[in-house]
Amino acid sequence: MNRFRTDMAEELRRRLPEEPEGVRCAEEELRGLPVFTVRIENEQGARALGKPVGRYDTLRLPRWYDRGSESFPDAVHALAELITRNLPDTPREVLVAALGNPDITPDALGSLAASSILVTRHLKKKEPDTFRNFCSLALCRPGVLGTSGVESAMQIKTLCRELRPELVVAIDALAGSEAEQLCRSVQVSSAGISPGSGVGNDRQELSRGSLGVPVLSVGMPTVIDAGFFGGRKLDGMFVTPRDIDSQVRAGARLIGYALDIALHRHIEIEDVDALLG
Repeated sequence: MNRFRTDMAEELRRRLPEEPEGVRCAEEELRGLPVFTVRIENEQGARALGKPVGRYDTLRLPRWYDRGSESFPDAVHALAELITRNLPDTPREVLVAALGNPDITPDALGSLAASSILVTRHLKKKEPDTFRNFCSLALCRPGVLGTSGVESAMQIKTLCRELRPELVVAIDALAGSEAEQLCRSVQVSSAGISPGSGVGNDRQELSRGSLGVPVLSVGMPTVIDAGFFGGRKLDGMFVTPRDIDSQVRAGARLIGYALDIALHRHIEIEDVDALLG
């Protein structure tokens, strides 16, 4: 059905003339920003969209949302709200997996976002009273198979056995099909993720089924299939924005701050600034 790859549930839904059985959609605004929600309720819906059963929230971002912009607080709080909606209750033990290749800019979203994540697991163990209002959060950067020789899913599964988190959050770059939305939207999903799927390099999925715990994925489209623009002769090639370096850094910080506020619950943007130094 879909010759060109996209990881965005909203884009897949908009390609269809009508809402298929097993799929429910809704639109709203949070902090003045558009949100499109796709709920895939059963296997029939999953087949229609080619994505697993689960909830997919897409937040459309303003043109400028870097840390110094006026829109940054609204974008952070809107994304934090969507993350909260997809959380299973209030997790006390969380493992964040920052996926992707830090040496390839369009794929560095997870690695860059990791720099804005408040890691607290060791602090709560050492000073539980001081950090009682924080969740216990551990972070891993598994890299990619080509540089580590080990599947990301295998590394994360091993950590899950040792740390026993109540939730895994996977951050990764995605592929889109709408050029104007590259680095301009964020998808939050309760259905997990397949690392590398955005660039046609599918690896073992990260999901409740594979890890034994709920998996929340947060991703931003950073590339688009070049075949959209040049036909089959460009299949296998991808297009990314000219200023991808600054855009992916802005998106990574946005995601990191939103996760901090959603997971730790009792902090604000200024607190994150102070704690990150």
